[in-house]
Amino acid sequence: MLSIVCVVLAGQRQKLIVDEVRRRGGVRVAELTELLSVSDMTIRRDLQVLEAAGLLEKVHGGAQTRGLPSTEEPGFELKSHRQLEEKEAIARVAAALIKPGQAIALTAGTTTWRLAHHLRDVPDLTVVTNSIQVADVLHRHARPDLTVVLTGGIRTPSDALVGPVAVDAIRSLNVDVLFMGVHGMTAESGFSTPNLLEAQADQALVEAAWRVVVVADHTKWGVRGLSKIAPLDVADLLITDAGLDPEARAVVGEAIPEVVFTTIPRARRARTDGAT
Repeated sequence: MLSIVCVVLAGQRQKLIVDEVRRRGGVRVAELTELLSVSDMTIRRDLQVLEAAGLLEKVHGGAQTRGLPSTEEPGFELKSHRQLEEKEAIARVAAALIKPGQAIALTAGTTTWRLAHHLRDVPDLTVVTNSIQVADVLHRHARPDLTVVLTGGIRTPSDALVGPVAVDAIRSLNVDVLFMGVHGMTAESGFSTPNLLEAQADQALVEAAWRVVVVADHTKWGVRGLSKIAPLDVADLLITDAGLDPEARAVVGEAIPEVVFTTIPRARRARTDGAT
């Protein structure tokens, strides 16, 4: 009787693991041991079982959703629910870099969208963006000292405006700082996206910027999109979260002059882990 109960509990635990990975995009072993009150060894065995079943992909120190094809582009709504706390922490750090009177650019993406929410208190600001979602957030502020330049172009599933119209508009501008979100980043391919036209728009934004700040949570590491935006060393600063594994930290630390690792406040992390 006891063995039957244990099997049921193991099955329930593994379902919770899969749900957590799908909800957040990736999760660390330490987080799962705390959430489920079991040992590291138990979690690692569960991850082996779930990977063999094709339900997730094991990575160093944890697990993530199974790798998507390099051409698959998730919609904005789906991406906006992933790694919420990490993106919010990254956005707060990025916002602190922006100075009154600057002209900045924000690419499309859910991390830059979170950053847009923190710009309401920066006076005399000009924002160039090819993101419908970013422009919508800034439009709601309705401030006379906030100028928003929306590039125009063809709309992608991630609500980016791309194509010749967008690229031509971007190439006519100069900005102080570009805040760039990415679909993936690897040592070999650098920063990438699954959308060819979006890569072209992002490349134009990189060329228009005096300084490039990449904002990307740890689940973007190891992901390779179809189209390369730029090598890692194009970034002057990478803002990511503490979930980035040691090997990846070494790679980005060598390629990028400055890397900032954000953390989630303990109380906020506890509320997130306890959510259902």
